[in-house]
Amino acid sequence: MGSHVHTPISERHSEKPVFSAEKMVEVQRVINEYPEGKSKSALIRILHIAEESFGGWLSIETMDYVAEILKIEPIEVYEVATFYTMFNVQPVGNYVFEVCRTGPCMLVGSDQLIDYIGNKLDIKVGETTKDGMFTLKTAECLGACGYGPMLQCGKKYHEHLNPEKVDKLIDAYRSGNTNIEI
Repeated sequence: MGSHVHTPISERHSEKPVFSAEKMVEVQRVINEYPEGKSKSALIRILHIAEESFGGWLSIETMDYVAEILKIEPIEVYEVATFYTMFNVQPVGNYVFEVCRTGPCMLVGSDQLIDYIGNKLDIKVGETTKDGMFTLKTAECLGACGYGPMLQCGKKYHEHLNPEKVDKLIDAYRSGNTNIEI
């Protein structure tokens, strides 16, 4: 997958999505990994490709396009895209901070961390900063129970967080440093 830096909201448009020739080859390769008539099995992987290709989120038009490619009903795509928190069905910022909010992380301060990030960025959970840089989301479990409170941004985990580390994280992402280790 890509670097998880998405096209800014201001540069997005609502034209009918169409995969590039290169991405369509990748989509067909994924579909061909499954038996004939079982293309729905490729849905999650194709949704990841679509999200990466079309601005970091899945519009209704994008989900309809995926349904068309897989020869399934659009509702089958909507059900999957809205069930899994890993997919964005609304425009998101360049960086999506997903903070784990399950019991183990909550016990070590994830609720306070969510509040801190929201106040620092002047957004609520589910919102994106005015500059389109950051979106704040919560996740049920990110599988890092011994490292909380933590958040995921793209494929990167940031663990044992506190306000000082969050400040460094935000500053680093704002400056384009996506390889930060804190």
